[in-house]
Formats: sequence, C-alpha cells, structure tokens
Amino acid sequence: MSETGDIHVYKLLTGADWKAASAMGVTCTELDERDGYVHLSTRVQVAETARLHFAGAEGVRLLRFAVADLPPLKWEPSRGGQLFPHLYAPLEVSLADAVWQLLPGPDGALRLPEDY
Repeated sequence: MSETGDIHVYKLLTGADWKAASAMGVTCTELDERDGYVHLSTRVQVAETARLHFAGAEGVRLLRFAVADLPPLKWEPSRGGQLFPHLYAPLEVSLADAVWQLLPGPDGALRLPEDY
C-alpha cells in the first residue's frame, strides 16, 4: 500500500503509446521522457487525467498496477496540489494486473470501466 493508502495506480496510454509499449515491454511516452519520470494517477485522479490529457485520443488504454509490485513511487504535488504517483524507473507493461481499452461515451468523454 502507498503512503496515500492506494493499493493501485494507473497509467493512461494513447493507442500509439500502447503499441510502442507492447513492442518494447515498457511504457515510453513523450511526456514521461521529457519530465524524466513515469506519470501515474490514483483511482480518484485518473478520470480527470483522461479528461484533460486524452480527450479525442484514439485507442486509449488504461493500465492498472499494484503499488506493491512496482519499484518505490515518489508522491509529488501536481495538479491543484494533489499528490500524484511518479515512477523514476521503467514501467514494465507485464506488471499490469489489468488493461482496458477506453471508449468515448455519448458526451465524448472517455468511459472508465466499472471495475477499474
């Protein structure tokens, strides 16, 4: 369990980023490369992350990872001062315990699965 009490963290990938991650075995997004760490979200944060950064993106995947299965995360303030999980190591796709393809709802917003 994390210092914030979360047992899972989430990674959103565009269809192109998912294809690359599937081929390489690790996620590698332009934003993560630029910032020097893997951006992750908690269950509470992932819907807003999807809305802000993935609206209109094709083939978006949501990957769920057990915090206990990952190298130590750094919890750092970001959007609105919320603590977001950041991983300063490669994120291995094989560690995901669930993967969903997100589809837009009637309002165009990506629909998260009920069981995420």
